Amino acid sequence: MADLQTDVRYIKGIGEARAKALSKLGIGTLQDLIGYFPRRYEDRTMTRAIRELELGETVCVRAMIANDPVASRISGGRTVVKARAVDDSGALDLTFFNQEYRKNSLHRGETYIFCGKVEGNLLARRMINPIVEQEGQQVLTGHIVPIYPLTAGVSQNLLYKAVGQGLTECRHLLADCLPDAVRQEHQLCHSGYAYENIHFPADAEALTLARRRMVFEELFILSCGLQMLRSRRTDVAGPACKAADMEEFYRALPFPLTKAQRRAITEAVTDMESGRPMNRLCQGDVGSGKTMVAAGCVWFAAQSGWQSALMAPTEILARQHYENLAPLFEKFGLRCALLTGSTKARERRDILENLTLGSIDLCIGTHALLTEDVSYARLGLVITDEQHRFGVNQRAALGQKAENPHMLVLSATPIPRTLALIIYGDLDVSVMNELPPGRQKVDTFAVGESYRQRVNQFIRKQVEAGHQVFIVCPLVGQEDHIPDERKAAAAYAKKLREEVFPDLRVCLLHGKMKAKEKEKVMEDFAAGNGDILVATTVVEVGVDVPNATCMVVENAERFGLSQLHQLRGRVGRGQAKSYCILLSEHPSEETKRRLKVMTKTNDGFEISREDLALRGPGDFFGQRQHGLPTLKIADLSCDMALLDEAQQAAKGWMAQDPGLEKPESGALRARIETLFAVKAEGLN
Repeated sequence: MADLQTDVRYIKGIGEARAKALSKLGIGTLQDLIGYFPRRYEDRTMTRAIRELELGETVCVRAMIANDPVASRISGGRTVVKARAVDDSGALDLTFFNQEYRKNSLHRGETYIFCGKVEGNLLARRMINPIVEQEGQQVLTGHIVPIYPLTAGVSQNLLYKAVGQGLTECRHLLADCLPDAVRQEHQLCHSGYAYENIHFPADAEALTLARRRMVFEELFILSCGLQMLRSRRTDVAGPACKAADMEEFYRALPFPLTKAQRRAITEAVTDMESGRPMNRLCQGDVGSGKTMVAAGCVWFAAQSGWQSALMAPTEILARQHYENLAPLFEKFGLRCALLTGSTKARERRDILENLTLGSIDLCIGTHALLTEDVSYARLGLVITDEQHRFGVNQRAALGQKAENPHMLVLSATPIPRTLALIIYGDLDVSVMNELPPGRQKVDTFAVGESYRQRVNQFIRKQVEAGHQVFIVCPLVGQEDHIPDERKAAAAYAKKLREEVFPDLRVCLLHGKMKAKEKEKVMEDFAAGNGDILVATTVVEVGVDVPNATCMVVENAERFGLSQLHQLRGRVGRGQAKSYCILLSEHPSEETKRRLKVMTKTNDGFEISREDLALRGPGDFFGQRQHGLPTLKIADLSCDMALLDEAQQAAKGWMAQDPGLEKPESGALRARIETLFAVKAEGLN
């Protein structure tokens, strides 16, 4: 007898060859098969008159074959069969490639259902390779039909039949993993009904009910699993931190902190005093002052004798952190060190020795902090300034340098809290929604190629006023198939130097340079030894040049809104008025709509909401942490309300049954174990 873990090759009608093809879609078991959801649906319940057909639409037509089909051979040995179908309103030409059997299966005078895309013109409509079914014997027409994502060797028909057979064999096995109380409270249909109607909807209402149930279930299970991940911290002791007067730290700062900064520090300090390991995400807009939140946590940990490690995604950013924090901590008698891939051998040995002796309080670095020979005397706090660039596993690797250290993650990509809980999973969230006083609003303009000369004049005007300019290009190095050299930073910098601004100092920065090279370019530019910096998105990551007042982004349509917002955040850091110019050559209506968002607001949270609505969650989930389950059916661009509902439901259920030990939680626990590929006892 089959169970949900039965290999698909043993399901009737599949076999070895089809199972191998299905494996390319990640389908290996019966559970995988019924959990492979349609990408979209086509409503084939109604037929249309031929005269009413619009070009480009996919429709069903009930029509009679008017002539004997004619078969012929064309180039490459292929066959083509042509026929004409008619109804009371008009005629439809039918063309079938490599379906020679149609010559004998379509009979003049008989009526069929044809389903396909309407092509040709309004005087001569046609369908190429339509689905053909006899009336009364319809399988792929006459109802709402699922359309699945495919791969080579797997057709819609194969999946349709395989899923149908799979459901037939496992219908009696579909135990409901949602506790009855949760299902009833949220008015959700039963699991069996949902699986049946997500694949083979009885009607539009049944599909709506089924999808709502499946989306809620997916988000509820994920939320419960993530809450179990978070709750495991209650079972282990974190580095003990005694109470300390944070006002002492605040008084030593050269500027007052915002309410948001103080709130984030208080939340983190409360975690660190709790006796359990902190595991917190501090997310805020560009320039919201997350570094000072990290500094407050480092100071607090040091009051109890704990060392801290701060890992940045690039050497430039690590050095910038070091230069900002070392003088601050020197006031408190705390010692900082910088450890990167380019640290000289002798200096590295000294740093490693002092870390082991405990005489370094804060070590700032890049991935170099993860190497085996780096060890600490009393590591109590790990900070990753990641901007999505480190995953769960890298954070864990740094965390393994000590036993259950406090962990703080800084992110400059502001996203809705509910989405942050999914992307960052096991982290508590602090939101910084306030900018320090003095931060300039950056005026933003989205313009086309016709503004090129005016943009160049504006750049020159900024430089003549004593300021500096960033120009960001999406590519590095000239490529044969890219005719416009502006798209390549290196070629564009050369053109600017030689043709456009021969009298100005044009510098170049891109990710393919060696670390020391990049560092030198940035140091020189920050010191004022350059007027224009042509760069790739390497400048997105935390580069601080207060004298830069203009950011020009070439081919802005190639960037997501959140990424454009990060780039814009490189200017407006000084006292002078700053500008961002988004250039796109042939902007589509969608591009214009997206870029208009940037011109309307400087609020990163608002921009992330718009990005989510316009592009879906792909931008965020493309950078999602490794080690967390992916979503199969939920679409967070339209399911955010359901995500919030599922998270609240999960919170309520986990409060009643934290270990999922009640009988009614058994199926839920099993699904969580499967989803997270780990035994649930390891989660709590």
